[in-house]
Amino acid sequence: MAKKNQIKCAFCGRPAEASEVLVPSPVSDTHICSECVEQINEALAQYRQDVLGQKPSKSKPDNRESMDNVPKPKEICEFLNSYVIGQDAAKKYLSVAVYNHYKRLAQHNDDVDIEKSNIILVGPTGTGKTLLAKTIARMLDVPFTIVDATVLTEAGYVGEDIESLLTRLLQAADYDVERAQKGIVFIDEIDKIARKGDNPSITRDVSGEGVQQGLLKLLEGSVVNVPPQGGRKHPEQKMIPVDTKNILFICGGAFDGIERKIAQRLNTHVVGYSNNTARGNIKRDNFLQYVAPQDLKSFGLIPEIIGRLPILTHLEPLDREALRRVLTEPKNAIIKQYEKLFDMDGVKLVFAPEALDLIVDKAIEYKLGARGLRSIVESIMTDAMFDVPSSDLKEFEVTAEYALDKLRQANFETATFK
Repeated sequence: MAKKNQIKCAFCGRPAEASEVLVPSPVSDTHICSECVEQINEALAQYRQDVLGQKPSKSKPDNRESMDNVPKPKEICEFLNSYVIGQDAAKKYLSVAVYNHYKRLAQHNDDVDIEKSNIILVGPTGTGKTLLAKTIARMLDVPFTIVDATVLTEAGYVGEDIESLLTRLLQAADYDVERAQKGIVFIDEIDKIARKGDNPSITRDVSGEGVQQGLLKLLEGSVVNVPPQGGRKHPEQKMIPVDTKNILFICGGAFDGIERKIAQRLNTHVVGYSNNTARGNIKRDNFLQYVAPQDLKSFGLIPEIIGRLPILTHLEPLDREALRRVLTEPKNAIIKQYEKLFDMDGVKLVFAPEALDLIVDKAIEYKLGARGLRSIVESIMTDAMFDVPSSDLKEFEVTAEYALDKLRQANFETATFK
């Protein structure tokens, strides 16, 4: 008899801890999981209906998604507004894409087959790409996972295989293959797998161009054999076939330096005289809003992967007003988090408006976006979080002078408070 921690389903390879129950065979040392039993029952019912002409049972569920409870694009966008400041264009694209994804899952088998529209988000660090993905995952009724492209390598090299993206999705769906095949995958740091040179590689680029070529079959839609426990550490495990046809892929990346590619394209003109008024209307303080697929190609993405990411949108750099709102307005705003931490000790935390302005000015100075706000506030509040719980204070106010003093103690660049 096999040990309990070695028992797996003989059909799909699902381990015992990932299944509701494993049913043993009465004649051999094999098992079948409850999920495979349900799939066999559904296949048998379909066979009886198609071949034997029997009517399907009324209790049989419809595999198609219902649109009754699916939030509309405007409702999805309003939900994002409560957590993410600004980025209206990116929110609109995401809301429409997710809503259309539900439509694809609910479509009937007719002559018109709705194809999926994978998305790529381009924006500087700290503008909210990953936050948008995490926020939209809160309200979805389909499996959702966020994966990092920086750890991916070609098969056979140290790192994670491309198929590990779907392993994470399977885990998010509790190894329910049917649900996983309707899920959404957010691939973060997609720019880190860009080709290292302008020309096609003559040597192995195992974490760049090679990964892009491996992603093609996932983005396009094909049946991929996925290891249920991860990549190469368990080579004896049985693979689970997953169809990526209905899996929506959202990619995000900072694409640091792509502004130069955009500027070169916009400033290129033909020989001779021309009266191009459109060139005079270009806003040179934010070239990213003019990003186009050819800029991604110049940056290092191969044309095949760009073609499989048909929706391209950008995220605006956060200005002073947006950063000020990020500090205080969202449901999980940074200041609200620290107020909650102090409230758990029975202390009321108050930030002076001048202190908030100082924090925003420093974040703009260091050009770290919204992430810079967290590191600056943490530097200011560390001493207070160390001392206040042991004191008898009932209220603690953070003034601009206090914040500036703590920033200087933390070896931030010396500044003069006005």
